[in-house]
Amino acid sequence: MSSIQQALEELDLDAWLFFDHHQRDLIAYQILGLPTTQMASRRWYYLIPRQGTPQKLVHRIESKILDTLDGDKQVYSGWREHAEGLAKLLAGSKRIAMQYSPNCAIPYVSMVDGGTLELVRSLGVEVVSSADLVQTFHATLSAQQIESHLEAGQKMDLIRAAAFAQVTESHRNRRPLNEYELQGWLLESFEREGLFADHGPIVAVNAHAADPHYSPSATTASLIQPNDFLLIDMWAKLNAPGSVYYDITWTGYCGTNVPSEIDNVFEIVKTARDAAFERVKRARANNGKLHGFEVDDAARESITQAGYGNQFVHRTGHSITTDIHGTGANMDNLETHDTRLILPHTIFSIEPGIYLDHFGIRSEFDVLAEERSARVTGAIQQALLRI
Repeated sequence: MSSIQQALEELDLDAWLFFDHHQRDLIAYQILGLPTTQMASRRWYYLIPRQGTPQKLVHRIESKILDTLDGDKQVYSGWREHAEGLAKLLAGSKRIAMQYSPNCAIPYVSMVDGGTLELVRSLGVEVVSSADLVQTFHATLSAQQIESHLEAGQKMDLIRAAAFAQVTESHRNRRPLNEYELQGWLLESFEREGLFADHGPIVAVNAHAADPHYSPSATTASLIQPNDFLLIDMWAKLNAPGSVYYDITWTGYCGTNVPSEIDNVFEIVKTARDAAFERVKRARANNGKLHGFEVDDAARESITQAGYGNQFVHRTGHSITTDIHGTGANMDNLETHDTRLILPHTIFSIEPGIYLDHFGIRSEFDVLAEERSARVTGAIQQALLRI
């Protein structure tokens, strides 16, 4: 609690107001350490002031929902009592943070509904985004969490290499796998190695790889045949509480005579990936401030100069935490203009891509930002695989 209050002091905020209804804001539960097994069918509020004791406002029929947290408690039942209680909760506060993002610029933290914002503002309170606070207290990782990411990465890199070897073996035996079968093999490997993934992975050949979020199914899967291009995007974490995801994308060609267009596009994507990483490394080494959008700019400029700017249709990377898409700064100046700073002890992906009609190439690794350095946390693909 004291660290949050210190951050509020530094940001010149009177308080951080957490609000939830029907567990819409899981960020609040994660930061406050609240269990998600409780029923949350009524609105609750938890105010952490810059100084003093936290305050709670809860409904009478769910009056114990915040009892694991420190602070004084008010209860309400009717809507008038609710409004009066909220006014009392916010008395003396002029500028507070909530899980809100102006113009929904950062959707990951834009959890508070418009009506609640109107209600809070009607009490004479200015609401600012909690995005920087969320990154500090949710996306910044402990040493144990970073170690969990690294351990998952070691397992995943071995599984990734074995997956491409499975394709080689299937061609040698003249029994080609299809995308769905290889996806199933990957999921079985995750379970065997004590890994968990909430969905995926992506296994895509040829034109399917041109869809960044393609997912094979039993009815849509293509065979992985000689002279096919293959993309595997896989993510998982240790199957243990508090573990952090590892997320990679590798590509290969099922043959030795790779079409020049595929080889050329891979080199362009790799150059953009490395340019983005160098931008991060330089900033961390100089202890300089670096915003998420600036990393995206580095990769996007490289691909645009190569003539494929319109084919790079997504951000350069995303925050990685206990969720595959975390609440920290994204490497993004396309889908959003992410002005959040890259903080020490955060992990994010760098994954530029070029998507054409008949194939798409993405190259992805994860980066750990440290106090005065940055490093890739796993193996780095330096050349298109010959499968």
